[in-house]
Amino acid sequence: MHLSRDVVLLITHSGDFFTIDRVAEALSKKGAEPFRLDTDKFPLEVQLTAHFNKSKTYHTLEYGTHFISTEQVQAVWMRRIWEPELSKELAPQFRDACIRESQATLDGFWDSLKEARWVDDLERINVAHNKLRQLRVASEVGFVIPQTLVTNKAESAREFFQQVNGKMVSKLLTALSHSMEATSFFLYTSTVKEEDLLDAESLRYCPMVFQEQIPKQSELRVVYVNGNVFVGALDANVYTASKVDWRKPGVEVGAWQHYELPDEVVRRLKVFMGKFGLLFGALDFIVTPSGEYVFLEVNPVGEWGMLERDLDLPISGAIADALLQKKDEG
Repeated sequence: MHLSRDVVLLITHSGDFFTIDRVAEALSKKGAEPFRLDTDKFPLEVQLTAHFNKSKTYHTLEYGTHFISTEQVQAVWMRRIWEPELSKELAPQFRDACIRESQATLDGFWDSLKEARWVDDLERINVAHNKLRQLRVASEVGFVIPQTLVTNKAESAREFFQQVNGKMVSKLLTALSHSMEATSFFLYTSTVKEEDLLDAESLRYCPMVFQEQIPKQSELRVVYVNGNVFVGALDANVYTASKVDWRKPGVEVGAWQHYELPDEVVRRLKVFMGKFGLLFGALDFIVTPSGEYVFLEVNPVGEWGMLERDLDLPISGAIADALLQKKDEG
């Protein structure tokens, strides 16, 4: 089935749910034609063909019963890109090559959509993923950030532990999984005890991030969509077991609560997002018992489904509006 000329491409994977459905529904209500592309189904179930000649260049894509050309795509929501699911019948020696070629072909497909409106552009997402850059920019726009050390030197980690009076947490610079629900495949922010540093020599194999542990009154998930701000808060007293990281598996965090940020925090937030050129971001903050707002990080493709589900915040509608806005308007 050929779709209309005004297609909004939703880039995700076959295991995605809720958020992708809500955005597709919001787009349909606004008269747009959503097209879901599950990246893990390419190349086995998705057919992608690139056409190059002297007069024009375009791609065609077939998935299930639907067919589109890149010339039809007006906007793109960059939700997730996953590695291909390949047949177990494929010989192991060919697997890596097939994955590389598939990903290179998709890269060419994304490039063919450069005239579409993206939420968000892949290059900007990749730049924004750098957590050390995030901390630098956050500090520049006036956010309070935790004292932070990134090192592969054991002695530096031990010195930092003393510097923060033993109130230290560790985490990685890169995420190991992406999900609306907690999973065990994610290395969560963890408290560091003095005995943990006995094995700190292993840092020579893999540097880690160490931060001062910030006292919490509340933890905030702040979702920014094209100038709109949506906030959910967790009372730290309710989720005592996850005072380090509420995303840990099996942790009962209690209900998300509505929360309104002070105007000055919102102003800095908009400047921060503008520095990265992002239309979307899911940010984490801590509110301390003294009322100070401490910036932790931004995920340019972060989760927000729990806030729409539990607090009825219209985030999917805001994303749909951002996708349908003309490029020269934003």
